[in-house]
Amino acid sequence: MSIEELRQQASESAEEDEVDFTSASSSRLPAKVRFLGMTPFQTCIVAALLLLITCLLSTFCLLATGKVALPFL
Repeated sequence: MSIEELRQQASESAEEDEVDFTSASSSRLPAKVRFLGMTPFQTCIVAALLLLITCLLSTFCLLATGKVALPFL
């Protein structure tokens, strides 16, 4: 093969591989992807409540095992 034939093959394959970028944007995920069907505000509230529950349970665990003593008791 000569260099000219390789160039011609490369240019032909480049023309075949061209991508239409207008159709690629339509294949994206929908704009409203929700976690467990909740809105972002509801997800934030659930996350805050989980943090609060975790803090309370860990505090009660420390008090129950005697690792921390309350100063006013």
